[in-house]
Amino acid sequence: MTAHSELRLLPWSGPDGKPCYLSTDDNNSHLSRLADTTEGIQLDLATDLVTRALEVLNDEKTAPEALRNLSADLVGALRDTLRVATSRGQRLTAPQLSTQGGDGTPLLSTSAFG
Repeated sequence: MTAHSELRLLPWSGPDGKPCYLSTDDNNSHLSRLADTTEGIQLDLATDLVTRALEVLNDEKTAPEALRNLSADLVGALRDTLRVATSRGQRLTAPQLSTQGGDGTPLLSTSAFG
């Protein structure tokens, strides 16, 4: 195993509201798996909320209170989703570029696509 030099942003905040990070070289550790599961739950909840939001917004009789509650829920889901995207984006490896063709244009190597 190679030493892990990056911190993983976890999908929850500490008691003071500050971000929590994990430093490990074991992506299968208990805390890594818990973070993966929590991220999945957060994304599933956001998906369900989008469906609910569309229903509420399509109902012309929706009360202002319901719209305020929906807005608060959407902000929370967006915050969680952005944290997941940030965390996952930080863990992506940078694709290696290769120069191909006569014009020297940098192209992604085929290994960048799995």
